[in-house]
Amino acid sequence: MPHRFEAVGETLISGSDVLDVCSVAGQDMARDGASVEETLDGLRATWRQVRGTDPSYEVVTATVSAWSETTLGYLHQLSCDDPLTGLASQAHLRSRLSEIYRLAPDGAVPEHALVVCAMPLGDDPSEESGDHFTRAMRVARIGELARTAFARDETIARVGMHRVAVLARRDDVLARRVRVLRTLLDGVEAEAPPGASPLRVWIEGLPTSDASAGMLLDELARS
Repeated sequence: MPHRFEAVGETLISGSDVLDVCSVAGQDMARDGASVEETLDGLRATWRQVRGTDPSYEVVTATVSAWSETTLGYLHQLSCDDPLTGLASQAHLRSRLSEIYRLAPDGAVPEHALVVCAMPLGDDPSEESGDHFTRAMRVARIGELARTAFARDETIARVGMHRVAVLARRDDVLARRVRVLRTLLDGVEAEAPPGASPLRVWIEGLPTSDASAGMLLDELARS
């Protein structure tokens, strides 16, 4: 089997649902730096080796969408701004965290926290169509509401594909501002399909070191 498509071939042979495995293969190819042409070549070679046919439209869409989202996420990390949402990029948020740790007294935990807004996985129309633009617009809307509740100098960034994080001072009005944000976000939840999981908002405390903060941010982006 072509490299990164071994699991796809095994799933085809077993007769199991292959779309999720194809998405993982697309992500892995993007992380390897493979082009979309190389990704499609590997997908086609796998299908022809196992089935003797070309992959279906749905399979190609799942693979290419995963490849493009992963590639786009990498490009976002190279910039201070997320080009689709207008929010700060994850890389910029990471830089701001490092700056805060440098300015904190030795051994002191910064007097800041992350306010995290997480869209539930699976309730976004783009999960089915592969349209990352739809997801980005929902994230941008969450960012706009976060800016309404946090209208000072806070950094508001897109973290991963489904989350917005606000780097805010941990003061006596933080909880009240989070409640305001939660109220504003009720309108976004009203647009979700019936039965969808609620949009989550919580305060994430910062760890004791800059390195640990970086790992926390990576974990928030992957979740």
